[in-house]
Amino acid sequence: MCGIVAYIGKKRAFPIIINGLKRLEYRGYDSAGVAVLNGEMNVFKKKGKVNDLLEFTKGVKIDGTLAMGHTRWATHGAPNDLNSHPHLSGNNRLAIIHNGIIENYGPLKDALKKLGHTFTSQTDTEVLVHLIEEIQKQDGLSLEDAVRVSLTKVEGAYAIVVMDQLDPNKLVAARKASPLVLGIGDDELFLASDATPIVEHTNRVVYINDGEVVILKRNAEYQIVDIDNNIQTPFIQELDLKIDAIEKGDFDSFMMKEIHEQPKSIRDCMRGRINAAEGWIKIGGISELYKDRDDIGRIIIAACGTSWHAGLIGEYLFEELARIPVEVEYASELRYRNPIITPKDVVIGLSQSGETADTLAALNLAKDKGAFLYGIINSVGSSIARLTNAGSYIHAGQEIGVASTKAFTGQVTTLSLMAIELGYKRGTIPKSYYLQLLKELEQIPSKIEKILESTEKIKYIAAEIKDATNALYLGRGYNFPIALEGALKLKEISYIHAEGYPAAEMKHGPIALIDENMPVIVIATNQSAYDKIVSNIQEVKARKGTVIAIVVEGDTEIKQLADHTIEIPNTDEPLTPLLSVIPLQLLSYYIAEFRGCNVDQPRNLAKSVTVE
Repeated sequence: MCGIVAYIGKKRAFPIIINGLKRLEYRGYDSAGVAVLNGEMNVFKKKGKVNDLLEFTKGVKIDGTLAMGHTRWATHGAPNDLNSHPHLSGNNRLAIIHNGIIENYGPLKDALKKLGHTFTSQTDTEVLVHLIEEIQKQDGLSLEDAVRVSLTKVEGAYAIVVMDQLDPNKLVAARKASPLVLGIGDDELFLASDATPIVEHTNRVVYINDGEVVILKRNAEYQIVDIDNNIQTPFIQELDLKIDAIEKGDFDSFMMKEIHEQPKSIRDCMRGRINAAEGWIKIGGISELYKDRDDIGRIIIAACGTSWHAGLIGEYLFEELARIPVEVEYASELRYRNPIITPKDVVIGLSQSGETADTLAALNLAKDKGAFLYGIINSVGSSIARLTNAGSYIHAGQEIGVASTKAFTGQVTTLSLMAIELGYKRGTIPKSYYLQLLKELEQIPSKIEKILESTEKIKYIAAEIKDATNALYLGRGYNFPIALEGALKLKEISYIHAEGYPAAEMKHGPIALIDENMPVIVIATNQSAYDKIVSNIQEVKARKGTVIAIVVEGDTEIKQLADHTIEIPNTDEPLTPLLSVIPLQLLSYYIAEFRGCNVDQPRNLAKSVTVE
């Protein structure tokens, strides 16, 4: 949530900051601002988009080689010009940008008021910059020491960058539970919330750890210390991220690009991990699961949003194929309970960004209880990657669209690989079925390519139901989580209320809502419950509901019942979610497009939820 970018070097900083903020727009925001130091502290900020900020600064000459910028997703205080970042200290000497939440800002603000400070915004961030000012003034400290001491008095989460008008050759930054990346260029340094604003300038980065403060100086000099001022040794990594990965290319939106990238992203996820011809799966970290233990007693999957839906599919996979009991938890609930977690348990954290605040907190809770932590994430160097004992990257590439598509299928692919391998190792599936699943899994990317050829039909169906105000998604077994995911996608990007249900639960309430104005999307690919699904469709049609059915190629019975059908290639039932989700992604996309919605930046949503 929110976005940070900062620069110190020899180039004109303002264009670099603006371009960086545009790279970070996918994270979600409602205002934007910049601070440029050029003898004076020049601050420009505006509610709205980065282009609104550009319009606001049109005609203003903004020079300077030290600057920082921010896109804000409102927490404390309404989204308006006043609450936008950067925020200034009372003496207008310091400027700060901040991602996160300062939980004890209230008592800090009261104490600062008694010392004569006045505040102009409703934000917790302004309190922090006034605190830094007060400590700097009282103790005569350098900027970095004032920041470091101030952070010992703060409770909450933060990634901050601070500049001082009287110290024009320095930036100071710090992080706790909110991501921050240092980019190292030729005679220049960058800071950002993630690598996207940095990749076109340098591929050398340092991922700042929790509790670290980084001091940036001219000529690409920098130092990292901990909160107690102990010097830290940085670990410099090379980015495996290309500029074309963060461009739309020939597509109108990042979401459509990423939907079409799924054949490639799934192949990349499986590359080096599966070989059907030779009959093996090798997935990183699986051997670690059995280290110092005879067996896996239980798996707990902690996730949020779309990742939680992937986790539900994982539950079906692990329980059916590997016969391991699984619990899937909303990380936001798990972290505030007193759950029974033991050293015999394996806790899997699912997160695209690897920075999801609730998932990270849930994993820390599980770590304190002695569980083995396994991460399934997309972002190299992220907090969850560093916290967990073992894990697997899904290798989906940069996902810019807020509504997750290829990261979801990457997570499901990884869970499928794990469950198949564990099932074979544990002897719960025979070798013949194991080899069959390997063969089918390798064919999934080409089958998705075939589905993507039928986009015109899906677009036609979207036009037919675009004016609906509610929708119901039904699925059974492996496709129940896909019903949830399809409903979520529709809600996220088209703002139509939608609910996902197990098809058998329709009679326990939702059937009361069905009429001629209610589209019902049925994922009807389960051969194990085909007759039951047919009965569900007949019940909907008896109440004049409009049925859109996802069916296996060659289906004839459901085609006669449904108003519209979308075919997917046949595959083994445990792998059907990887195919059945694709038409639902496209359906949501086209409905949103017909309704004039911004599919890449849906209102009120952020790509990575790094605060509670």
